[in-house]
Amino acid sequence: MTRFLLVLLAVMVLSVACAGEKQEAEAPKTVQPAPPGSVRASHILISYEGAERATSTRTKEEARELAEDIDKKAKAGENFEELARAYSDCPTAEKGGDLGFFKEGRMVKPFEDASFALEPGQVSDVVETKFGFHVIKRTQ
Repeated sequence: MTRFLLVLLAVMVLSVACAGEKQEAEAPKTVQPAPPGSVRASHILISYEGAERATSTRTKEEARELAEDIDKKAKAGENFEELARAYSDCPTAEKGGDLGFFKEGRMVKPFEDASFALEPGQVSDVVETKFGFHVIKRTQ
């Protein structure tokens, strides 16, 4: 009986592990429709010493210069997700800067205003908030 339970457990563990791998490999990226009154955006945050929640030691001027350089790269067609992973000081960098969908009133005002003013696929100019400098791309 004990051997049977061990074999059963091993089969279950393998099937769960294999199912997870198969699911990740086959899962297509789907585009969700935007909920009414919301946008979907990604961003790259360049923080500086003294900005809210900042861990960076760069100066405000250094941060602004870096954000402007990244903005030029994004507008020139470089992959926004890769730029976010490489440069962003936000935890969303792991997801290519994706913030998901959000409605008005959910983000700080300058960020929100810039996001809602963009057309899907468009990249903002550099936007300053209390967290630092942002380059925003509206994705939906």
